[in-house]
Amino acid sequence: MALMSHPGASPCIHTEAVQCKARNYGVNSFTSTMESAKTKEIFFGLRSPSWSSLKVAQKWSSDSTEVGQRRGHRVTVAASPPTEDAVIATEPLTKQDLVDYLASGCKPKDKWRIGTEHEKFGFEIETLRPMTYEQISDLLNGISERFDWDKIMEGEYIIGLKQGKQSISLEPGGQFELSGAPLETLHQTCAEVNSHLYQVKAVAEEMGIGFLGIGFQPKWKREEIPVMPKGRYEIMKNYMPKVGSLGLDMMFRTCTVQVNLDFHSETDMIRKFRAGLALQPIATALFANSPFTEGKPNGYLSMRSQIWTDTDNNRAGMLPFVFDDSFGFEKYVEYALDVPMYFVYRKKQYIDCSGLSFRDFMAGKLPGLQGEYPNLNDWENHLTTIFPEVRLKRYLEMRGADGGPWRRLCALPAFWVGILYDEVALQNVLDLTADWTKEERQMLRNKVPVSGLKTPFRDGLLKHVAQEVVNFAKDGLERRGFKETGFLNEVTEVVKTGITPAEKLLELYHGKWGQSIDPVFEELLY
Repeated sequence: MALMSHPGASPCIHTEAVQCKARNYGVNSFTSTMESAKTKEIFFGLRSPSWSSLKVAQKWSSDSTEVGQRRGHRVTVAASPPTEDAVIATEPLTKQDLVDYLASGCKPKDKWRIGTEHEKFGFEIETLRPMTYEQISDLLNGISERFDWDKIMEGEYIIGLKQGKQSISLEPGGQFELSGAPLETLHQTCAEVNSHLYQVKAVAEEMGIGFLGIGFQPKWKREEIPVMPKGRYEIMKNYMPKVGSLGLDMMFRTCTVQVNLDFHSETDMIRKFRAGLALQPIATALFANSPFTEGKPNGYLSMRSQIWTDTDNNRAGMLPFVFDDSFGFEKYVEYALDVPMYFVYRKKQYIDCSGLSFRDFMAGKLPGLQGEYPNLNDWENHLTTIFPEVRLKRYLEMRGADGGPWRRLCALPAFWVGILYDEVALQNVLDLTADWTKEERQMLRNKVPVSGLKTPFRDGLLKHVAQEVVNFAKDGLERRGFKETGFLNEVTEVVKTGITPAEKLLELYHGKWGQSIDPVFEELLY
């Protein structure tokens, strides 16, 4: 069936979607994270030599090569759909192949890098309305021409930019995302953010466009958000209501900042994964920045975090099995195999496989594709459709923070690098959280979006734990020796007072702003 554009939205690509089996409720697809995931897997240097032991053959097709005409040294590149032609299976994958795929991310400490991503809301300065696709197209073209970015096209539509190992992409509601390059220090990371914001502002201000650093769209209703002309988004829009009540809000009205970090071994991965999951509610509290919905307080400090609790619980959450003694790459593979599929991409068609099993796919028993087996690209794509608070691919993604102003875009990677890239800090965190129960971790996940650092925990408040953890991070950054501790100043102030960014916004709303939401667009303007 052809995918039709959202009523009243900008015209969309009509992407073919084929039913994998008879279903009563339409089609679904992979999320927007796939494109950024593809970028990350390139920039983290992931085409490992160990792949030679895997059962695949390399084959490049015209679909994955650059197309278009060069102007100077700029080039227009085709969009990167799921590339079924890049790796083809010569024989069925085994579970060990999938384990080896994750393990190929291991790298020595001197090769560890910091990859930061952030999203932001574009709006018309005069009306505060969300940017239309036409405005976004003009902005992308302007950045490309002025600052020498390569254009990424889907059909006739510009949907992103690429420059070296950085990329700019569009989330479903036009949220503007920078996926940064793999960098060695936080100074480089913050410089990258500043350079990006400078370039975006240089073009956007001439258009009367501003950008807002917040975790949830504070003013506009979901139906007032434009839909981007990317083929998979209409499929997602049809699918999300089938598996949760808040999935469409996740797609169209949230923004995040996250950091992607490396590990050197399976044991190192396990330790970092556990520390990341245990502390993710603390990160959510420190960066809580989404207290408004449709012009009024919504009852949460992090509405963005709350939304993930009812988006699709088959593929989100706190993953308690990570704390089992048996956990490792293989256990994560077992978990991922049981996460329902979204789609298979073949011959430029999205084949609806919603709810089906990757295990059946590996056995050649996928309804509608009987006798066909997955390749490693199918596995890679499947991994990026899993949305826990910490996600494992060939690196670890810390996914718990709201989007925010530029200083916090530097503070989020600083917090996690200080903890996870310093052995002493990491061990301190593991010791601190060793006796936290599964129920306590889940309680924090549930309550922090509402009460932030004031969440009761054992004989005190989460604020007191957070103070200790931020000190661990600061000490870890000092031991790194790059003079990076200043990037923690934003969160140091939060834990000192126990007042989250969201609570400061609420105080302004009830006071200086006179219960008007409009001043937030100036307060959090980049």
